[in-house]
Amino acid sequence: MLTDALVSAYHRGKWALLIRGLLGIAIGVFILIRPLESVAAFALVIAIWAVVDGIVNIVHAIELRSVIGHWGLLLFAGIVSVLFGIAALYFYPGLSLTFAVMWAAWWLITGGALGVYVALQERKVELPWGWTLTSGLIAIAFGILAIIYPAITLAALMGVLAGFGVIGGITMLIAAGKMQSFEHDVKHAVRNPSRA
Repeated sequence: MLTDALVSAYHRGKWALLIRGLLGIAIGVFILIRPLESVAAFALVIAIWAVVDGIVNIVHAIELRSVIGHWGLLLFAGIVSVLFGIAALYFYPGLSLTFAVMWAAWWLITGGALGVYVALQERKVELPWGWTLTSGLIAIAFGILAIIYPAITLAALMGVLAGFGVIGGITMLIAAGKMQSFEHDVKHAVRNPSRA
């Protein structure tokens, strides 16, 4: 019956959100309570992620070689990723943490440069551009500071991860509660169709 399938799907979704929410909160709290262990784990995750992602790209490139002409680029990216992951495991945790800091700095600088470019385009067409320019320049400045002060950048990254874990976890718990309420309403409507 369609209603039973709907209730079952919501029931599974509710439990998935509940478990993910609790796990997110636990990870966020762990990062806040045990920052040094969290940084070490973060470095390990980056290294393992690079190896796994590289292997997936290599397999994907080999599968696509008869379909896509530029499969060699995907293969190359996969090999580079695997080599980086192996090097990050060998030079653990320094290389992974350097990568995390440089990635954050690169993201801020390129995002800021894009913001400055957009501001200049807005100015050409006589749109308000001051805030866009300001935010772009601030992002570039933070990117440069991220390179100059890597320890602070790493601490900020861990703080962001902890915040996402806790806030995301709470959000998922709220969503699980709402799904529980909806599941209850559907069950009630199925049992009492004349009152629905």
